[in-house]
Amino acid sequence: MEIALDREFDYLIPEALISSVKLGSRVLVPFGRTFTRGYVVGLAEHSAIKNLKTISSLVGTKPLINENLLKLARWISDYYVAAFEQAIRSLLPCAVRRPKAKFKQQIMVVPVPENIGVLNMDELRGRSPKQAQVLELLMKTGGMFLTDLVNETGMSPASVKTLEKKGLVKIDRQDLRRDPLAGQSILPTQPLTLYPEQATALELVKKSIDTLNPPVVLLHGVTGSGKTEVYLQAIRYVLSQGKGAIVLVPEISLTPQTVERFCGRFGDMVAVLHSHLSDGERHDEWHRIHEGKARIVVGARSALFAPVERLGLIVVDEEHETSYKQGEAPRYNARDVAVKRGEIERCSVLLGSASPALESFYNARNGKYALANLHNRVDHRQMPRMNIVDMRLEAEREGRVNVFSRPLVEAIRARIERREQTILFLNRRGFSTSILCPACGFVATCPQCSVALTYHRTGEELRCHICGRTEKVLDKCSQCGDKALKFSGIGTQRIESIVHSVFPRAQVRRMDADTTTAKHSHRDILGEFKTGKIDILIGTQMIAKGLDFPGVTLVGVIYADHSLHIPDFRASERTFQLLLQVAGRSGRGDIPGEVIVQTFTPFHPAVQAARRLDYDGFCDQEIESRRELMYPPFAHLVCITLEGVPEQTVMLAAQQFASGLKLLVKPPAILAGPMPAPLSMAKGRYRHQIIIRSPSVEDISAPIKQALRELKCPPEVHIAVDVDALSMM
Repeated sequence: MEIALDREFDYLIPEALISSVKLGSRVLVPFGRTFTRGYVVGLAEHSAIKNLKTISSLVGTKPLINENLLKLARWISDYYVAAFEQAIRSLLPCAVRRPKAKFKQQIMVVPVPENIGVLNMDELRGRSPKQAQVLELLMKTGGMFLTDLVNETGMSPASVKTLEKKGLVKIDRQDLRRDPLAGQSILPTQPLTLYPEQATALELVKKSIDTLNPPVVLLHGVTGSGKTEVYLQAIRYVLSQGKGAIVLVPEISLTPQTVERFCGRFGDMVAVLHSHLSDGERHDEWHRIHEGKARIVVGARSALFAPVERLGLIVVDEEHETSYKQGEAPRYNARDVAVKRGEIERCSVLLGSASPALESFYNARNGKYALANLHNRVDHRQMPRMNIVDMRLEAEREGRVNVFSRPLVEAIRARIERREQTILFLNRRGFSTSILCPACGFVATCPQCSVALTYHRTGEELRCHICGRTEKVLDKCSQCGDKALKFSGIGTQRIESIVHSVFPRAQVRRMDADTTTAKHSHRDILGEFKTGKIDILIGTQMIAKGLDFPGVTLVGVIYADHSLHIPDFRASERTFQLLLQVAGRSGRGDIPGEVIVQTFTPFHPAVQAARRLDYDGFCDQEIESRRELMYPPFAHLVCITLEGVPEQTVMLAAQQFASGLKLLVKPPAILAGPMPAPLSMAKGRYRHQIIIRSPSVEDISAPIKQALRELKCPPEVHIAVDVDALSMM
């Protein structure tokens, strides 16, 4: 059903539709006093329910969901404790589900020569010069689009219809594909000669494709080691067997470059699916895949559910990325669902990363996944040299805390003089992260969320990065009236302002969520950077991974501590991964690269391991600490969040739900809470959490479902269940 009741309903199939209704078909059915659309998820000879209602009609001719995707939806519903209807909806883009979704049509007007030939054209010119002009133009061109014909001749569409009635022209309606790559110039490429490590990795992937032994391969390759070429040649092998492939990338910013590489190799066989497409483009690309016209799908998280027939390989690039985790129900992780879809479709799954998630690396160590290593960059180019700058010593030497250290300023200046490119990374947008009053200690906070408002110089406003609320910048303290307000903290806007003042002749661009709202902004900014029009690119995590620009020889990490001190057991892992990834953008060409990391905690194990590029050493240490605390990969972590108003109601509901759940959850599962969430209020709703750790998801998913059915919360309190949660916020 289009509504989420987490129930299946039985309907009779009318005689006229028996041969047409199949698994996955979309149908219109009576429901209560109205009609609604639903999907056929099972077929049976009999039903225990009497007086069944009858399906009203079939929507479309071909099922939108095949049997394997239905199996996947059931697994998602069970594993992630979500309504089956929510899982079904996640399989189909909104542009495809929408009742009025359709192809855009173009109207072609074609002459009928045998009928035009019997006309006296001189007489027609005298009687109806417009008709004569149209017919002569059509005979000359062989046919034109109606819009072009109307624009060129000034004749109305109604008059063209009159010519059709007279049998002088034919009007042909054709589906017009809305191409997301229209206007892009993509040069064709040929397979490259592989280095020995790449060739060994490819052979392991081919073995997986042929035998499913192993079914999953983890490709652990340092940045710049040629993982993408392995993907491309593995997909070529899959295509030679008449099969298709799906390639997932974590960020929209990576999609233009990835699409360019895959289209350059495979041309029109590639379809693109991501959230920055228009509804029309997404609709048309999905149907190209559904009809078998595109055999390779490249896109972000939801591209995993593309209806590729005879799927042979799923590639998950940058498999460690948190953006593969869906934020709304069903809260699935695309990497893990890719492994499950591979199991259902009997196809191979290839996970790639320079810094794999601990869960994936642990699975490879235990033999659940096969492991292929690429230890060296292509052409044996040097890995970048990483320098750690202790900002405590810099502050002591300068007498104050500066945003840029002296070594970073000198390094940027040297790159500008040598016409080389620099990337500056800070995972915090805006100008200042807070505005406070030194006199009374007041901090401007969002009244809807338990976070400080961020100052954005563009528009001179304060913004909440949780709910999007905006306020005008204060001219005085709202508590004590003092006008000496202080802007503290730094964001990418402030970095951009400082860079402009220190390096006035440099070409500088900023790439973050504020500068990439336009449709092709990612592609445009990265295109300018690729062609050397930008000297310094400033950005958040969207520029930290996967991008390949040979001109970049310096990467500066402004504040490495930002992700290190958040209250999350994954903080060290994320910081380590981010440093490795952002460092990998440097030195990918012929000139060796350098990375300068500014930090106030230079001796933290994550920072030191990143400096040494020591993935194995970091994992050994981190895995042991996780083992002691029974955290992933040694347990599955489920975060249950109750939110609503007023706070007292939410707190009592959380206590009652936790008490009931404790009776259902059995050891070795461990239940903690309830407790206020780290983000205790968001969008005006108070939030409390219950955390469960268990070696098996199956042991806790059934008790949670039972608790959701039996332990009724007040209607103003909403419960969200996040299985394999990546964040406690």
